Amino acid sequence: MHSNVTTKVLRRQRGNVQKRIREVSGEQLSGAEILLKSLENEGVDTIFGYPGGQALPIYDALYDSKIRHILCRHEQGAAHAADGYARATGRPGVCLATSGPGATNLVTGIANAFMDSVPMVAITGQVPQALLGRDSFQEADITGITLPITKHSYLVKDPSEMAQTVKEAFHIATTGRPGPVLIDIPRDVSSSKTEYRRADRMNLPGYRPVTDGDPLQVQEAARAIIQSERPVIYAGGGVVISGAHEELLQMAELLMAPVCNTLLGLGGFPGDHPLSLGMVGMHGTKYANYAICECDLLIAVGARFDDRVTGKVESFAPEARIIHIDIDPAEIGKNVRVDIPIVGDVKRVLGQLLEILKPGLGEAWRDKVLAWKKEYPLTYCEKDCLKPQAIIREICRQTDGKAMVTTEVGQHQMWAAHYYTFSKPRSFITSGGLGTMGFGLPAAIGVQVGCPDDLVFDIAGDGSIQMNIQELCTAVNYELPINVAILDNGFLGMVRQWQELFYNRRYSQSELFNPDFIKLAEAYGAEGIRVSRPAELAPAIEQAISSSKPVMLDFIVDREENVLPMVPPGGALNKMLG
Repeated sequence: MHSNVTTKVLRRQRGNVQKRIREVSGEQLSGAEILLKSLENEGVDTIFGYPGGQALPIYDALYDSKIRHILCRHEQGAAHAADGYARATGRPGVCLATSGPGATNLVTGIANAFMDSVPMVAITGQVPQALLGRDSFQEADITGITLPITKHSYLVKDPSEMAQTVKEAFHIATTGRPGPVLIDIPRDVSSSKTEYRRADRMNLPGYRPVTDGDPLQVQEAARAIIQSERPVIYAGGGVVISGAHEELLQMAELLMAPVCNTLLGLGGFPGDHPLSLGMVGMHGTKYANYAICECDLLIAVGARFDDRVTGKVESFAPEARIIHIDIDPAEIGKNVRVDIPIVGDVKRVLGQLLEILKPGLGEAWRDKVLAWKKEYPLTYCEKDCLKPQAIIREICRQTDGKAMVTTEVGQHQMWAAHYYTFSKPRSFITSGGLGTMGFGLPAAIGVQVGCPDDLVFDIAGDGSIQMNIQELCTAVNYELPINVAILDNGFLGMVRQWQELFYNRRYSQSELFNPDFIKLAEAYGAEGIRVSRPAELAPAIEQAISSSKPVMLDFIVDREENVLPMVPPGGALNKMLG
């Protein structure tokens, strides 16, 4: 018995020693296994991807991982789905592709995320290091190709670098001004084994995003706000990204200052609030554009003064001093003159301002702006045919304005911005800076995966939807009950509108020959509903919402309906058509 006890003690001691050795030396894992472990450590629960030869070691490791993989039907779809997931949840999206064309097919999605400041980590397989630079089969210098459209990129040269690389990538993607980071992994690195050590520390010299606004600049901004008589808040996507919607609402109500939004800022301020002026710019509301033109102080919050907002820069906010609050110092003064720059996280800076500001007395200004809202409401001509604006209003009514809405790019995108009332942040997911047709359907998939209990609508055009229509198969495959509302006018609508207004109605290559969208939806295994008369509108949307399957609604709308009002390219904001 004594011998058995001794043996057990020795075994236990040996086991403890071996455990300590493993803790010190690290577990032997392949680069691909370390990648997956590191992703799990970052809280990743979903990857959107498409396999291929150089990514096979990663996919083999994924077979045993707890992370869910969504097999998209095109790598661009995977990137947009990861983008939609990130925008809806606030967590970084992850996409995965193989080398060569797999990697280059991600490029549009990466550029889209970069332009709209979306946290995303794109992972690509690469040919073995010995074959790099030899024009090898399916080789592409993806780190070089994506250099201008990523916050940072990595070529992992040793599996021992993997854990640290992943940790740094997620930190860079999600801090400061968010954006995509690319990790390129040669197949020999993903296949080779090394000792696994979890990365717990980071040292990124030179990368120190500023979060708090400079106190002196904040004080100066507060003085300018208190002295102003006609302030306007111009709120962009930074409000949504930083989660500053509550502070924005508090400041607007404190000052009684009207709020206009950029396209990506919609939802950052309640669209049904009396102080909301909706979207500003080329396709903005008349009252938002008039307010910009007559304000004496413009408070820009998390916006970058895009050309579609400013129009003719020389005539933009001509009577106003400008306060610009943004996390990215490169945006300050880039497009317009700025009187009071504040670099910092929007949520924190607004918090700093709220500690100083006092209630405003701008009743006369508020009343003038409200009078504009009554005088120049968003309108359209009612006819017997189906109007796109009516469709979006009905979707808004039946969803009580609480759906998660994605869009493609074109006329339907602008109508969605105007006629769906967004009352909460992260509920309007659209391609802003890059204007990427084909974004909405795969983005809706990412949104539905990230927010499985929410109702999701993709508002699409008959041109845009065909850019990535294959992703309908992905939605069916994973039983994602997204709703796709196609505003079908038989044209590339925004192209046709510009050709009508500025090119003497010379409709060059803008008229479409479309498939039967209903048969196409059914072929993929989705439900298809065609609507051509106003009386069919409400029942069709109700049927789609109640369905447990993906639904494609084909709305046959007025062919030559235009998005109005509209500022001609390069024009002043107060010189609108319509």
